[in-house]
Amino acid sequence: MKKRDKNIAGILALFFGWLGVHRYYLGQKDWGLVYSIGSGLVLFAVRVPFIGFLLKFLWFPFMMIVSLIDAITFFSMDKERFDEKYNGIPRSSQQRPQTYFEKRRAEQQRRRDTDFERPQAERAAHRTAHRKRRHYQERPPKPKAKPRSRNNPYKKSGIEKFKEYDYVGAIKDFKKSLEIVPNDIATHFNLACAYSLTEDADNSFYHLDKAVKLGFKDTQKIKEHHGLAFLRIQPEFDEFEENGFRIPHPQPTTEKKEDDLLNTQPDLLDQLNKLGDLRKRGLLTELEFEQQKKKLLG
Repeated sequence: MKKRDKNIAGILALFFGWLGVHRYYLGQKDWGLVYSIGSGLVLFAVRVPFIGFLLKFLWFPFMMIVSLIDAITFFSMDKERFDEKYNGIPRSSQQRPQTYFEKRRAEQQRRRDTDFERPQAERAAHRTAHRKRRHYQERPPKPKAKPRSRNNPYKKSGIEKFKEYDYVGAIKDFKKSLEIVPNDIATHFNLACAYSLTEDADNSFYHLDKAVKLGFKDTQKIKEHHGLAFLRIQPEFDEFEENGFRIPHPQPTTEKKEDDLLNTQPDLLDQLNKLGDLRKRGLLTELEFEQQKKKLLG
């Protein structure tokens, strides 16, 4: 028997359902006769006044609605269910796509069935090699374990306090954070901002210098960040910027050594006069003057 198709049944129901053609197609001859005889009687009764007119406008709309429902049912029906109901094919015997594991089992069974000609030792070695190869092919690479970072709750709490304008509290938490991770660039930068907002220029310069030393590269952020506004108006900021946002190291100054006139003048009176002259010029304090005077006088 030719297999019936649900789409053909739906089309027949849609266009010729009032005659029951789709029921004949599905092998439901009894229902097909009901549709055909009913429609035929209505067409014959049209000749009867009033009754025929009434039947015509009741029967045909009713049959059209029933046919439309049948068509929608066939179009939306699952193919397996349609085959089970109208083609007599049980669901269990209907072919369906194999899953990945079913394909693997079938492949293994096929190999076992065709492997009988090989010697037993060769078959065992072949299977072992195949399992190992499949294991390495299918086994996903293990993700590299990320280095565990030390628990540092103070950095997060410091940022929260900074956002809430609690700059003193933020400084305390950031300093505790540096005790855990001393070389954290972001924490040093945040401390520089917090100190700047509390108008502590020295500490702000120190931590900004530290952040740049550790690798902070966003110089534009240093020039524009609102937290560093106080720092940027300091007189030493220009020199700090010219030095690559690093604190310039003080140049070693060679102090001009005063001639040890006390040793070059053998006369005690001249030495005392020279000592008084140094005090007047501000090169000796009163305390130093008295100490040197006592040394000269014994």
